[in-house]
Amino acid sequence: MRKNNNFESKLQITQIFKVQRSDVLLEFLLKKMNTSRNNVKHILANHQVLVNGNPITQFNYPLAKDDEIKISKYPVKENSINKNTKERKKPLSLSIIYEDNDFIAINKPNGLLSVENDKDNESAYYYVSEYLKAKNPNLRPYVLHRIDKETSGVLVFTKNIKLHSMLRLNWNDYIKTREYMAIVEGKLEKKSDRLVSFLKENANNMVYISNDRSGQKSITNYEVIKESINYSLLRVEIETGRKNQIRVEMNNLGHPIIGDDKYGCSKNPLKRLGLHASKLEFIHPITNELIRIEAKTPQIFISLFQKTK
Repeated sequence: MRKNNNFESKLQITQIFKVQRSDVLLEFLLKKMNTSRNNVKHILANHQVLVNGNPITQFNYPLAKDDEIKISKYPVKENSINKNTKERKKPLSLSIIYEDNDFIAINKPNGLLSVENDKDNESAYYYVSEYLKAKNPNLRPYVLHRIDKETSGVLVFTKNIKLHSMLRLNWNDYIKTREYMAIVEGKLEKKSDRLVSFLKENANNMVYISNDRSGQKSITNYEVIKESINYSLLRVEIETGRKNQIRVEMNNLGHPIIGDDKYGCSKNPLKRLGLHASKLEFIHPITNELIRIEAKTPQIFISLFQKTK
């Protein structure tokens, strides 16, 4: 994997903005930057503006809620992004598991960010952007949700800014199923349960369960699917989409997810986090169609139980 800090130092980001509502790039920058229209046009034409990690020059480029805009001190050419993404140990094969006129979903590999961050510009968003751009230069993905870098599985983007706005405003109302497969340490006394907690985050970005009901409410349902002497395979459905929700809940039960050294697990037999987003179901906000997207449980998850019987 490339050295992220080297790339960041070359970029020399001077400003970062978070988009709160739909807009177009030039007008957004005019509102946010204390400079003239000509200067804003110049930094756009000079490849100094990145949207979710991608250098953008188009003045009327559509922005959606939660997009991240970065201003670079120096020009960032497209091939500099390509060079960094090619430094992966293995070339990424984009596994598209669903696509229609409105949505595209991939089976995100573990180890890949959903959307780039300050330390890593390589992301699923980047690869999906490149795929759509090759089909139609006017197409771009809009972020509907995210899954942890270490988690594999279903990741959905919309191609339509209107749908994005509708879904993001009431995401939990449209979502019907969020299912994960998880491998945890040991055997659970309760083979199924519904866990209701309140989560908070500390200064070290660690999420924890709190007795303070002002925390974010978290609801997690699980059932044991397979067991071995050392591990259990769970089907997990979450009713709320909180940061690290499943990982925190499993650790709190005394059965952390394998490979999760952040939340209490010292065992890593798969050399990856034992968490996979297996199914997402949601209602199309215009047609009312139920869209169901699934990513098969990784064979390596199943193999662990075949080997330990």
